[in-house]
Amino acid sequence: MSTIGATLTSVEPGHCTITLPYDEAITQQHGFFHGGVIGTIADNAAGYAAYSLMPADSTVLTVEFKLNLVAPGQGEALVARADVLRPGRTLTVAQVHVYACEGDEEMLCATALETLMCLPGKPDERVTADEKRA
Repeated sequence: MSTIGATLTSVEPGHCTITLPYDEAITQQHGFFHGGVIGTIADNAAGYAAYSLMPADSTVLTVEFKLNLVAPGQGEALVARADVLRPGRTLTVAQVHVYACEGDEEMLCATALETLMCLPGKPDERVTADEKRA
């Protein structure tokens, strides 16, 4: 998320909000937020919302992801809000709405439905490429 400038705005049990300010480096040819970036913050928001309900000694992986882009991502920021629809021991389903924001105005630009998997006994920590090869 640091690569694109996204910020974890809030995490509560079963809910997550991520904010991404406009930056020309993450736009497409018309100056709108790129669909890949919209999908990235949707996926991250769903992941954190699901992970907030999982055991501390686990990690989370996306299993399935459906994104609908419903309007151009045009504005000074994007806000992704994710809510867990159904938590499960292994699979969790979350829904995400991504809004393009201009001042106090919010316009829905994307919606996503995700299935995420809990991997128990695998703490959520970054592993470098060198560590994977060792």
